[in-house]
Amino acid sequence: MPIAGESSSITTVARCIFLGSGIIGTLLIYGLMQERIMTLPYSGEMFTVSAYLVFCNRVVNVLYASTMIGINNENFQAKAPMWKYLVISISNVLATTCQYEALKYVSFPVQMLGKSFKMMPVMLWGIAISGKRYGLIDWGVAACVTFGVTEFLMTGPTASTTDQGDSMWGFALLVAFLAFDGLTSTMQEKLFSEYTLSKYNQMFFVNLCSSAVSFGSLLGTGTFLTCISFTLAHTDFAAHAALLSLSAAGSQFFIYSQIKEFGALVFAATMNVRQVVSIIFSYIRYDNSITLLQVLGLVMVFGALFFKSYVSLSKEKLAEKDPLIQKGTPAGEAKSTV
Repeated sequence: MPIAGESSSITTVARCIFLGSGIIGTLLIYGLMQERIMTLPYSGEMFTVSAYLVFCNRVVNVLYASTMIGINNENFQAKAPMWKYLVISISNVLATTCQYEALKYVSFPVQMLGKSFKMMPVMLWGIAISGKRYGLIDWGVAACVTFGVTEFLMTGPTASTTDQGDSMWGFALLVAFLAFDGLTSTMQEKLFSEYTLSKYNQMFFVNLCSSAVSFGSLLGTGTFLTCISFTLAHTDFAAHAALLSLSAAGSQFFIYSQIKEFGALVFAATMNVRQVVSIIFSYIRYDNSITLLQVLGLVMVFGALFFKSYVSLSKEKLAEKDPLIQKGTPAGEAKSTV
């Protein structure tokens, strides 16, 4: 007969695995749909308007956030100045657009691996905007990731499966994505620290602004009606775009639940696994080629990331065992820079 404590531990582990599997599964679908839409034709016709996909995703996210606000009995009042939500939404729209556009020029594994490199932009934005400091392990991990990504890019094929050509332009788009994405996450963290607002409040207003920005972009470029016509003419594209948006929104449930119940470190480790799984599935599904040196680059990148998660988790457990760290350390100094 199982002991109550053991049963509780098994339930906790099962819950963590369930949430982690949900994150990996929904984001795997999101990545595969993203690659399918941007790299393969629909009845001989390519879809090229990234802003339309951004618009669809943000509308679904608004519906999801508003539903969660209703379920949690929150109000729909903005807790921060609207211009601050707008700054985050603009950087977010630019980051996502660059992410989609990059797939026209570089392969999905390259784009996915590029996301691992965003440690460096996030750290630099944190120093510039929030005055943060980072330890030697942070810089060492960032250096290993940078070297691994560079090796991957220089030792094998990187171009997209489409015939749109210049992979250097794709790398430029990835750099822009990293810069805007790093700014987005830094500003989101700063908004949480400055104002008392829930994650769903921020999600609702940021995505509402993002919907308006992306819709304005579609109207300004005269592509909105073209995208609607393309959607109506290609039912398989409509299904893929809907699945893309639903999987992105669905991942939010698993992500926020895992962070709330198990912490940011477990989530970071889950995202590392997600990147590995997505890259492997992309190579299998779309028959992308890879060299041995590129495999070594992948091992270096994800080995460094998992090491960072392991060190951080070990320090967190040590802090939990030492009551002096919990009770005697000022709140402003408790956060590790590792």
